[in-house]
Amino acid sequence: MSTPRSTAALSRFTGVCGYLSAKCEVVKGKPLTKTSWLTHLRCCWLLPVVLSTTAGAVDVICFLALGGLFTAHITGNVVILAAHYITGGYSEVGPLLSVPLFVGVLGAVTLASGAVEKAGYGPRRALLILQAALLAGCLGLGARFGPFANADRPMAVFVGMLGVAAMATQNALVKLALPGAPSTAVMTTNTTQLTIDLATLVGARGEPDDLAKARHRAGVTFPCVAGFVAGCAAGAVLEGHFGLGALALPVVLAGLAVPLGELWSDDRAVTLERK
Repeated sequence: MSTPRSTAALSRFTGVCGYLSAKCEVVKGKPLTKTSWLTHLRCCWLLPVVLSTTAGAVDVICFLALGGLFTAHITGNVVILAAHYITGGYSEVGPLLSVPLFVGVLGAVTLASGAVEKAGYGPRRALLILQAALLAGCLGLGARFGPFANADRPMAVFVGMLGVAAMATQNALVKLALPGAPSTAVMTTNTTQLTIDLATLVGARGEPDDLAKARHRAGVTFPCVAGFVAGCAAGAVLEGHFGLGALALPVVLAGLAVPLGELWSDDRAVTLERK
């Protein structure tokens, strides 16, 4: 027999699930029109979801095709390097170069973005185009010269570093040009925050303002986590059939992200983040 307390908890959980599934049905309580749909695309964080799917696909494809190289998760490369060197084992060139390259690209992109902003322009479109170009280069060279039986071959390493540079650009893009957006590549942080927020909502713990913020964060973080997982699944399946040619999927997604960047509203995103 259910108790009033368990019934109330179940009701709150159902409400949270309903909120996540129905988030795209109305905007401010009004039916979606053609104009409000474009506005709601920003509210639904379509661009971060596309970027998350891109990162998931690139990460798994390069991991499978380039000897276990993580392009989006530098933490994994650091762990691999530490394990190999502490145990005296051999480390492949890709993971060794990926960490300093990732940091170097982040620094260069940050400086370039600052210069662009000083000139009176926004860096978002340029960063999205740069990411798409790097992924296109990764696809072109990988499909032309792959598959690589030896991940330490110079061309294999170069292809992997293009992927690392693309993901470094995406990480910088989110921090510099998508205020209020969750991470599109670090799912440990997203999963932790999503779990905390859902538990907070189910338990109805905190003030109404805190619950509203948790509801908002869950609504924007969940699609990014789901997009990353979907990208990993699709990338793994495609890599099994097409090898590095599977990078066509993230290249298409990166190309789609460029016009989506025009829909993003910084003011709207920051406003929603503060609610």
